[in-house]
Amino acid sequence: MNETVLNKLLRYVVIDTQSVEDSSTYPSTEKQWTLLNLLVKELKELGLPDVRIDKYGYVTATIPSNLVQSDKAFGKVPTVGFVAHVDTSPEVSGANVKPQVIKDYQGGDIFLSGDTSVVVRVSENPQLANNVGKTIVTTDGTTLLGADDKAGLAIIMTAVQTLMNNGKIYRGDVKIAFTPDEEVGAGTKFFNLKDFGAKFAYTVDGDTPGELNKETFSANTAIVTVHGRDIHPGSAKNIMINSIRVISDIITRLPKDMAPETTEGYEPYIHPYVLEGGVSKSSIKILFRDFKTEGLEVLKKRLEKILTEVGTMHPKAKIELKIVESYRNMRERVEKDPRVIDYLWDAAARSGLKPKWVPIRGGTDGSRLTADGLPTPNIFTGGANYHSKTEWVSVYGMEKSVETVLNLIQIWVEKSRS
Repeated sequence: MNETVLNKLLRYVVIDTQSVEDSSTYPSTEKQWTLLNLLVKELKELGLPDVRIDKYGYVTATIPSNLVQSDKAFGKVPTVGFVAHVDTSPEVSGANVKPQVIKDYQGGDIFLSGDTSVVVRVSENPQLANNVGKTIVTTDGTTLLGADDKAGLAIIMTAVQTLMNNGKIYRGDVKIAFTPDEEVGAGTKFFNLKDFGAKFAYTVDGDTPGELNKETFSANTAIVTVHGRDIHPGSAKNIMINSIRVISDIITRLPKDMAPETTEGYEPYIHPYVLEGGVSKSSIKILFRDFKTEGLEVLKKRLEKILTEVGTMHPKAKIELKIVESYRNMRERVEKDPRVIDYLWDAAARSGLKPKWVPIRGGTDGSRLTADGLPTPNIFTGGANYHSKTEWVSVYGMEKSVETVLNLIQIWVEKSRS
């Protein structure tokens, strides 16, 4: 195999791998196996010696070191891993994706052919200006693209292809992992760090070229359930307890200045994102996000105050609150050994970019991997507008990410010289 990163992306995005929440299986959807098994096949075709897929769908492989162990110029080179996920967001359909390749982009808004009401607007995407004259990939406006994180898959697979074809690129042992269910917060639920064997790792799951990530939100999910009482509307007076009205009163009291659509940077948010209901029972899932883990307790108390107020308004309704831990900010643990981030910065700079650290207003597989003891910062993919029909990715950005991965592998070798 000797393909471009674009060719790989186009092959991966047409495979529907959408995950779902609250599934009784792992992966959460059977269709994720299609891409996972394809990646196994492609890794074997590239000649990797120990490609594996386990019962949970984790694909792992090793690119063995090409260093001569008797050469005293080299010290002990740590094993480094690269990770990407196969699933796409449950929020927008990932079925029948029709990627649109725009060569020599000339600037301006992009009206998508499958639904011309869906527009990639320059006013919302200032980074488009950096791609004039370059190739970008969009959807046709009827689905998401899936560059989150199939661009990451394509980048890692292209780097693997390059390393296997070019023995002159020095490397220690390099580990590869592809995971399911990252988008529903379960990407590393059964991941075996000991078997993986990496000392340091990097997710390839970021955004604009040059953006590097060493910190994420800390995250919890609040599940509010309201129990009411149903009865025929014709005889409902003083008997019916409409849980839909109760949950509506809760939603209207959530702080509007702490919503994703009104915050940026390091600002926390409270985000209602799943609503289900009927007269007798309604529930809502709410995301808590804050870069300070202790801030999650502040958000919880804010919600509890609202629930108490609404409970007073509807004394016959039963309101329940459950908090589920999602992930934690990786920064403190990542910075304990600065090599993992210092070398990443150097690798991006060596690729001709001006790197910058940007906080992720979300999470990655690296959040949990870092918490479990494997420092795992994040590398850009060149994508934008993830989880939406206006998602797009820069081929230049993907190519620069491949360069960064290859530079990073070599820097770990160079810095280990005695």
